[in-house]
Amino acid sequence: MGYKILIVDDDRELLKMLHRYFTLKNYTIITAENGVEALEKISVNPDIILLDVNMPGIDGIEVCRRIRDIVSCPIIFLTAKVEEQDRVIGLLSGGDDYVLKPFSLKELDARIFAHLKREERLHRKTEQRFYGDLIIDYVSKHVQIKGEELEFTKLEYQIIEFLSMNPEMVFDKERIYEKIRGYDAEGDSRVVTELIRRIRKKLKQYTEHEYIETIWGIGYKWTK
Repeated sequence: MGYKILIVDDDRELLKMLHRYFTLKNYTIITAENGVEALEKISVNPDIILLDVNMPGIDGIEVCRRIRDIVSCPIIFLTAKVEEQDRVIGLLSGGDDYVLKPFSLKELDARIFAHLKREERLHRKTEQRFYGDLIIDYVSKHVQIKGEELEFTKLEYQIIEFLSMNPEMVFDKERIYEKIRGYDAEGDSRVVTELIRRIRKKLKQYTEHEYIETIWGIGYKWTK
């Protein structure tokens, strides 16, 4: 395969087990035992990151916040326990998925494979779309309005991409959440509501056009 996985966890035995397992699967494995080491090793440009949430010092959520603007690869949180609010915070910080400890290696492998294949599909897109003054480049994942490039987080961009590629179609929050999260996602309307609020706020700085329309009681759609 040739993919690189950065695995960050303060449990050395777990790191050794994951290193052995995924090396046998032909992945290149880079490990880090804490948040500081993770920040130092991010320069290896991993294809996916497995990130423990509960680490002393710099925890996984903070690591994710610090690196999300410079890495676009999927980030899967590893955690022993997660409440709804924790999941919301983690996803809004830039994470893509959660796996609860103890986990099945086969399930983790399947999630990693699904995220990597999804990234491949996204990278193969070659078209741009124009909506008035708005330009979406699906290759570079850039959004421009009147020549100004807008800064979106990965999840914000994924919502824009999904809705804009299906204009005038209405999707409920659970469906949107499933599409941006990918494999085996459970709908979380609080995350989608907050992300769309942020997208609208950023767009409103440059245009009065409501590209994402709320269909009350149903969901959202992209308007041309």
